[in-house]
Amino acid sequence: MALQLPPLSALRLFEAAGRLQSFKLAADELHLTPSAVSHGILTLERWLGTALFERRTNGVVLTAAGKDYLAFVSEALAMIAVGTRRLPNARGHRHVSISAAPTFASRWLLPRLGDFRTRHPDIAIAIDTSHRVMGFPVDNVDLAVRMARAPWPDLASTCLFTERLVPVCAPAFRDRHKKRGRRLDLAALPLLHVTSAAEDWAAWLAAAGLSDIDLSTGLSFDTVHMATDAAAAGLGIAIGRRPLIDPELAAGRLVEAATPTVDATTGYWLVEGPEADARPELRTFAEWLKQAAKGG
Repeated sequence: MALQLPPLSALRLFEAAGRLQSFKLAADELHLTPSAVSHGILTLERWLGTALFERRTNGVVLTAAGKDYLAFVSEALAMIAVGTRRLPNARGHRHVSISAAPTFASRWLLPRLGDFRTRHPDIAIAIDTSHRVMGFPVDNVDLAVRMARAPWPDLASTCLFTERLVPVCAPAFRDRHKKRGRRLDLAALPLLHVTSAAEDWAAWLAAAGLSDIDLSTGLSFDTVHMATDAAAAGLGIAIGRRPLIDPELAAGRLVEAATPTVDATTGYWLVEGPEADARPELRTFAEWLKQAAKGG
């Protein structure tokens, strides 16, 4: 007897909207319009004969039936994704997709990726630097690198390295503001803040034993990358994150503006999906990442 299945395209819309609790966010993720997502889910609800979402003026909320159904749909789509990626490729190509923050990807991963490509030219790598929450394996992601203080719950996690925090600025900025034989006066100079960072100036100042610095002034940015570029442009002093800024320090684009260098409590964790051990290319890339991290 043939299986009675609802429209499969609508299930994908439902899974994304249910996971994100938003038609708009699901539309952004799937590159559709919110109205298309809404229409597709309405079609699914009519086919099922039950409401999956409660529509409210400020958004949508899963109904009790929707919550129950989402668990089954998510698991089913995950199994399809796993099965699809396990199929042999007619051309013998192997693929690895990794999700990582833009700063980690551009400043640490990309400069080292040539080594992996030389060693394993048959493995294609896809890098996703979006800030959205990833789900294994539904979002077509095999591995992820995330900032955290502890292992990722329920998934295999390895700490690649922890950051070391140190104030940095442009050489010209240091020379302009540093008085002979004295350190830079952090209290009198513009500080560059990263609003999205778990540890920034407050963490460094606490570890350095300094409490007389006003953190309400200066410039603020939503990414580490922008704050670092602003420091290199002579706009102020930023918290540099080693080893991510080591190339800039080595090239003289940035210099240390103050001491000490402080170990952060958060680290970059490699998070592996449940199928990592079943696919040799994932195991190969994961092990390469761990060895690359040991080298700094």
